[in-house]
Amino acid sequence: MTIACWSGPRNISTALMRSWSSRSDTYVSDEPLYAHYLKETAFNHPMNDEIIKAYPTNYNFIIKSLTSINPEAKKIWYQKHMAHHLLSINNLTWIKDFHNCILIRHPKHVINSYVKKNTLTSVSDLGYPQQLSIIRFLKKEKLKFYIIDSDDFLKNPKKKMNDWCNFLQIDFQKSMLSWPKGPNINDGVWGKHWYDNINNSTKFFEHKSSLSESYKEFGFIYDDAKDLYKKIYKISV
Repeated sequence: MTIACWSGPRNISTALMRSWSSRSDTYVSDEPLYAHYLKETAFNHPMNDEIIKAYPTNYNFIIKSLTSINPEAKKIWYQKHMAHHLLSINNLTWIKDFHNCILIRHPKHVINSYVKKNTLTSVSDLGYPQQLSIIRFLKKEKLKFYIIDSDDFLKNPKKKMNDWCNFLQIDFQKSMLSWPKGPNINDGVWGKHWYDNINNSTKFFEHKSSLSESYKEFGFIYDDAKDLYKKIYKISV
């Protein structure tokens, strides 16, 4: 079983990756399309050169790898994806055999967090348009998918994780609710820049309420993101 979790940035995607890595029957992959994304876009992300040198950048090679046999021959392969790393949504046939999950968070929280560490130029940087395209493709193909809103999830991680496992028709394991403090062996090298909070955690915790109104500075980007978020959230309920 291959699980593909499609998230936007500054969500609980890394916490979920930690959660799944806590299962003895699961192998995890961290943002396998990131190096390709950086090379093709030439965006100046933190650690840009180091990431491109360390990971495959050829799209066809990456997709072939992602759709092949689990590298460690485990029961479950959990792939953590950033939806905005999908530079083309014209051919998504390679995700048809995956158990796809869409992970969303309200854009005001995403933007407030994102701009602390990166430059925001487009709503596409936040992944919402790509997530909606994935959903439309899966619906067209009459394929099931699962949507998680991180704020809803964090109110009751045990129940929400149990619900997700039930959807996948696999057993829930209590080990998924905690993990060892510090980096994980499967983290991408970018974890040194992005994963400070999760590396200091051992379990899920609710986002601290932010009084920042930075998101208001991004006008139409925020408005577009909010409209897309609402469309996706409506599908989930």
